[in-house]
Amino acid sequence: MQLSKFGEKFTSGAGIISLMNDLGRSLGGEDDVIMMGGGNPGQLPEIEVLLKKRLQEIAASDPSVHDLVGIYDPPQGNISFVKHCAKLLKNEYGWDIGPENICLTNGSQTAFFILFNIFAGRFADGSKKYIRLPLTPEYIGYSDLGLEHDIFAASRPKIEYLEDRMFKYRVDFDRLIIGSETGAICVSRPTNPTGNVITDNEISRLLDLACRHDVPLIIDSAYGVPFPGIIYADAKPLWHENVITCMSLSKLGLPAVRTGIIVAREDVVRAIAAVNGIISLAPSSFGPKLVEKLVADGEILALGERIIKPFYYAKCQNALHHIHRELDGLPYRVHRPEGSMFLWLWFEDLPITGNELYELLKVNGVLVVSGHYFFPGLNNDWKHRSECVRLTYSQDDEDVEKGIAVIGRVLRSIYERN
Repeated sequence: MQLSKFGEKFTSGAGIISLMNDLGRSLGGEDDVIMMGGGNPGQLPEIEVLLKKRLQEIAASDPSVHDLVGIYDPPQGNISFVKHCAKLLKNEYGWDIGPENICLTNGSQTAFFILFNIFAGRFADGSKKYIRLPLTPEYIGYSDLGLEHDIFAASRPKIEYLEDRMFKYRVDFDRLIIGSETGAICVSRPTNPTGNVITDNEISRLLDLACRHDVPLIIDSAYGVPFPGIIYADAKPLWHENVITCMSLSKLGLPAVRTGIIVAREDVVRAIAAVNGIISLAPSSFGPKLVEKLVADGEILALGERIIKPFYYAKCQNALHHIHRELDGLPYRVHRPEGSMFLWLWFEDLPITGNELYELLKVNGVLVVSGHYFFPGLNNDWKHRSECVRLTYSQDDEDVEKGIAVIGRVLRSIYERN
C-alpha cells in the first residue's frame, strides 16, 4: 500500500500510539501487567453514582434520549451546554465571555490538532511558524499533531533542586525567545508529564510576551482549573483575549465520551468550529448532555474541590511514600507533584536510556512511559531527556505499590551491573 505524506506521517510509530496501545491492552484485560504509564483516570465511586443517576434520568425521558443520540449539534457544539459553560465561567470568575467564546471538540486531543495546525505550519507567504513550548518536558500527545513535521520550538527549563529528593522545572525567561517564527505559545497547567504548575507570575509573563508578539497563549488545563481541579498548588483561572483555555471532561472520570472544551475569542472559536464541521460534522452530544446539569448549577466545580482533588492527592502521597521506600539509596529525584495524576522520576546518570528502562520494566510486568517522548521541539543532545520516566498513580493503590516495588528491584539490578 502506497501512502501519501499525510499517511506516512500519521502511521509512523508515534509515542502516543504506543502509549494508548499499552493502555488499552492493559486496562482491557488483554495483557497481565500493572499499568503505570497511561493517563486513564481512577475510578471514583461518588462520581460514578452521579453519572449513573444522570443516565437513568435521560433514559426515562424520550425527548432527552433523542437529543442525546438522534440529532446533530452545530459544529460549535451542543448549544445548551455551551451557554451554561459561558454563564458558569462568567458568574464564578468574572470572565467577560458569552456562548460565542466557547467551542467543543471530540476530545482535547482533537482540540490541539486543530489549534496547532491553525497557528503553525506553512503560511500563504511561504513562511513557517512554530508552536513555542516555553517549558519542557511537555505532553507526549502534542509531538505528532502537526500536519507537517517539526512544528514545535521548545526551551530547556531551569532545574531547581529541592529537599527530600525533589526538584522543580521553571521557565527560563532569560533564554526564552519569542520571534516572528512563533505562531502560538503553549503550556499545560498542571504540566503533563511532571505535575508541575506554572505559577501565576510565570503565566502573567508568558501572556505579556504573547501580547507583545501578537500570538495566542494556549493553556492546556485538562487536569487543572477551572475544572476538573486536580491541582495542589495556587493557580488562578485566567481569561484574556490572547488566551485560549482548553479543558476536558476526561479527568472528571469520562475519558470515553471524548469532550474537549475551548474558551477563546470569537474569531478563534469560529475557526475551530469550521474545522469541526469539515472533519467531524459535529462534536459528540453525549458528554455535554451527561454533565449539563452539573455545569448549570456549578456543581462541576464543587466536585473537583470536594471529591476529585482529595482523591488524587491521597493517591499521590501514597505513591510518594512507596517511592521513597523502594528507591532509597538509588540516585533518583521526583519532580514536586503539584497536580495531575503523574509522577516524573529522574535517575541521574542512568546507565541505560529511559526507553531501555521502559522495555525492562515491561518484561517485568510494569508499564511506565519513557521520558524521551516528552520533549517535542527540543534538540536531542540533552542527556536528561533519557534519564526520566513518567508513571501514573491513578489506578488501584495495591497495584501502584507492587509496581513501584518492581521499579526499585529493576533499577537496583541496573546500577549494580554498572
